[in-house]
Amino acid sequence: MDPAIEAVGAQSYADVPIGLLSGGQQQRLRISQALARGPRLLLCDEPLASLDPAAQDEIVAVIDRHRRAHGTTVVYVTHEITPIADVVDQVLYLAAGRWTAGPPDTVLTTQRLSALYGAHIDVIRVHGHVVIVGEDSAGDGIRHPHHDGSAGHRGDPHDGHAGHSPEGHQH
Repeated sequence: MDPAIEAVGAQSYADVPIGLLSGGQQQRLRISQALARGPRLLLCDEPLASLDPAAQDEIVAVIDRHRRAHGTTVVYVTHEITPIADVVDQVLYLAAGRWTAGPPDTVLTTQRLSALYGAHIDVIRVHGHVVIVGEDSAGDGIRHPHHDGSAGHRGDPHDGHAGHSPEGHQH
């Protein structure tokens, strides 16, 4: 069996037609394909989509082991910061057409995110997870606080994925 397929735990369905697989199974195989090529740069666009919290943690660990073993640079694009917060050394956080960047412990703070959003945001660290909770102020505030993956995600039309470019406001 291919080591990349084994690394993501996809041995039992690696030969199943892709259309018959669940979203999470498909995601594991996509990650396996990306790792199999031994890239120097790995661009991960929502790599944890369709995965439950336990599977997210497992896949983040697989990608991080690969990063360390092969010296791979990994860039995550994600709405879910919690699963990757412990394995990244820099965060570029986009919200409301603005951005902030730096180490996770510097960016993911109540003060920094409140300034970015222009509304009070609570950043809570509990059991090794970062939980970001915000208010929806008059319909234009926070609509998608990042969470620990246990609840549904509500998209924010101003999160940088809706065609708004960051204005370069660093807080």
